[in-house]
Amino acid sequence: MKIGIVNASSRFDPDRGAAIQAWFAENLPDGAITAVIHPASFGKHGHFGGDDRSRAEAFVEFANDPRLDAIWFARGGYGACRIAEAVLPRLNAAARKKRYLGYSDAGSLLALLYRHGIGRVAHGPMASDAVRNDATAWRALNWLRSGDPASWEPSLHDDPRPVVAFNLSILDALVGTALEPDLSGHVLLLEDVSEPMYRIDRMMFHVTGQASIRKVAGIRMGRVSNVVENDPDFGLTAEEIARYWCDRSGIPFLGAADIGHDRANKVVPFGPR
Repeated sequence: MKIGIVNASSRFDPDRGAAIQAWFAENLPDGAITAVIHPASFGKHGHFGGDDRSRAEAFVEFANDPRLDAIWFARGGYGACRIAEAVLPRLNAAARKKRYLGYSDAGSLLALLYRHGIGRVAHGPMASDAVRNDATAWRALNWLRSGDPASWEPSLHDDPRPVVAFNLSILDALVGTALEPDLSGHVLLLEDVSEPMYRIDRMMFHVTGQASIRKVAGIRMGRVSNVVENDPDFGLTAEEIARYWCDRSGIPFLGAADIGHDRANKVVPFGPR
């Protein structure tokens, strides 16, 4: 199996790229799974890992390459939404056969791909996470290789309904745009990082207030980590906020989800299993 690693978002440190390659060499010396990082992934253009055109070209090149079996997003940050609509009309038959894995900012492209039925997409660890924890890396690779159910978020084993997962900040920005997929009847899993609780509350107000989101089958709240301190304290946890806005909007709250910006982040394949 050959995986293409591509950066659609913020700057990607070449040292992190070298560490990823070293991890593959150490853990997969037989070459059963290999990875190639697109050289444009290390570009620099202000905040971004290269300008919009170079990031779009890199994604299209790897997505359309029949020699690559899957696309693994290098990192998050911000920038994927700027290229998503531009890449869509250029994706070919090879792109439609691939698996795509990432989370956080990669959610913009995952949403677009899922909306248009391109490939098999999932919210889960990114390539930059691989060098932080072996179990995280294997969870991602096993899904990329075979869709291994052992990599899934646990609730997926008991609930047959279609499912999606997003970083709350990303979904908050996507709703109402050309990237938003139809989530009617889906269980929606959410997580976030580095936000004060008042912003989590405000985003939940906005997301659950959308007519399109009120068609979901229910919401599960994953981990909200590295919370920025409120002064004064907001007084509610992420789960309490989710319950409040689910109650207000008539969306069933289904409990916790084992996803987040951390090494325990589980894989959530979009759609039905």
